[in-house]
Amino acid sequence: MTTFPAGEQTHQAVLPQQPALESVRADTPGSRDETAHGHPATVRGTGREHGRGETDGCSTGARRRHTKHAATAAKAAENGSGDAPPHDQSYEGGVGAGRVFVLSKEGQPLMPCHPARARELLTKGRAAVARQVPFTIRLKDRTLADSEVDGVQLRIDPGSKGTGIALTDEKKETDEQGATVKIRRGLVSVELQHRGDQIHKCMQQRAGYRHRRRSANRRYRARRSNNRTHPETWLPPSLRHRVDTTLSMANRLCRYAPVTEIHVEFVAFDTHSMSAGRPLNGIEYAHGPLAGTNTRAYLQAQWNNSCAYCDATGVPLNIEHLAPRSRGGSNRIANLVLACVPCNRAKGSQSVEDFLARSPDRLARILQQVKAPLHDAAAMNATRWQLIEALGTLGRAVHTWTGDGTKENRSAMGLAKTHTLDALCVGALDHESGDAIVRFPEQALVAKATGRGSYARTTPDRYGFPRLRRARTKLHFGYVTGDLVRAVMPTGKWAGTWTGRISVRARGQHSLATPLGRINVSHWNLELLQRGDGYGYSTRSESPPSISRKTR
Repeated sequence: MTTFPAGEQTHQAVLPQQPALESVRADTPGSRDETAHGHPATVRGTGREHGRGETDGCSTGARRRHTKHAATAAKAAENGSGDAPPHDQSYEGGVGAGRVFVLSKEGQPLMPCHPARARELLTKGRAAVARQVPFTIRLKDRTLADSEVDGVQLRIDPGSKGTGIALTDEKKETDEQGATVKIRRGLVSVELQHRGDQIHKCMQQRAGYRHRRRSANRRYRARRSNNRTHPETWLPPSLRHRVDTTLSMANRLCRYAPVTEIHVEFVAFDTHSMSAGRPLNGIEYAHGPLAGTNTRAYLQAQWNNSCAYCDATGVPLNIEHLAPRSRGGSNRIANLVLACVPCNRAKGSQSVEDFLARSPDRLARILQQVKAPLHDAAAMNATRWQLIEALGTLGRAVHTWTGDGTKENRSAMGLAKTHTLDALCVGALDHESGDAIVRFPEQALVAKATGRGSYARTTPDRYGFPRLRRARTKLHFGYVTGDLVRAVMPTGKWAGTWTGRISVRARGQHSLATPLGRINVSHWNLELLQRGDGYGYSTRSESPPSISRKTR
């Protein structure tokens, strides 16, 4: 994973794709080729062709099971958009440059354009940079009324730790047999990384601090009665964060692109069957893993009434957590073993991998009973309805699809298993009729939720007591931690131009993150590119299609 490049407005580092050829029609303000999505009126062959001649893409080299029906239509859909292979080769789908968001003169979203087209518009002065990440331009001489906007679809693959988002457009094309097929193209891919685990850990840490301050060296006080109520739609902060960040990113993309539909993968996980490790039927759903027994009796039978760590017998045995509670371990039966008192004390809060690092055979035997945790599945079950309701507030039609349909589309296309490619495959495709996904962006934008700082104005020590006080203001010399800036260093070891995000200091010597490490930069040498929005951005290469694609 590489850091997101951001440089001059029309510099190659901002739009790293190779320059492409432009047609004369693309320079005409009134033509539909303004944002590289118009079609000429002339119909050539079996499908319509774009009026542009960019050929900087590549094919995947893998056979597609529906190539017989969709080859001609796919070639017509991709020709001239920067993603088609040479004309003397059969089209088999491919990857291409991610599109650039385009806004009209009044700030309304238009169809995204190819990076080469964005470079030309910026060079000719017909557009200005509206946002660095994701890169967005605003046209100076085009309004929404003067443009034809077909609209795009927003596809979401929700996840517990990360959510895949893809912007696509779908067009109807005609193949050689005269049949109509649906061609889907990926325009922009975004992988949203949540920080729910970090929020959960901070909440536990805060509760521990509060508990110690209330109980240490003080008389005993009974626990507060659990009479506090929550509304029906209440979610814990770590789960609410997943819904809010997904909604925030979807709302942002709706402001930058003409989204007409939202397609979401709607999946419910059967945690009971996942815990049992096999499908359950009928009355088995009413029986838990300890049906007919209790925890201690179950563990005594499983470990022959001996210590799991030293095989000691005839001594008092405690119920031990393999993954300590202080490290997120649960009371699930798969996380419990029997341990003698010395082994229990020696292990303490270590993980079982660290405690048995010198006994790999015993460690392997113990880990055989450990099953996959259910935290992620439970989080998805708790947030799926809330996410659908939240997306409905954006004013677009929301369609839900099953995970089996997404998997079927991904397998038919031979795509790798990633959040962004799963998002691209969300929605119905009739593979028997030749419907196809003909391209996806070669790079995905990774947006990692980092937050906007802490509300706490003191730094606690290990026991939760204040150690030092933080500044009461977050703005120093016009900059806030997380801002994207450009630093021009005139002299010294770090002489040159650097772009990155800063951590501010009250004295004016801010810390700038660069690919080579952090450097200290005076606020006099900084130029603001984009205000911090609570996310850290980077890019990663998308996985190419696999070779094991089914053929017919």
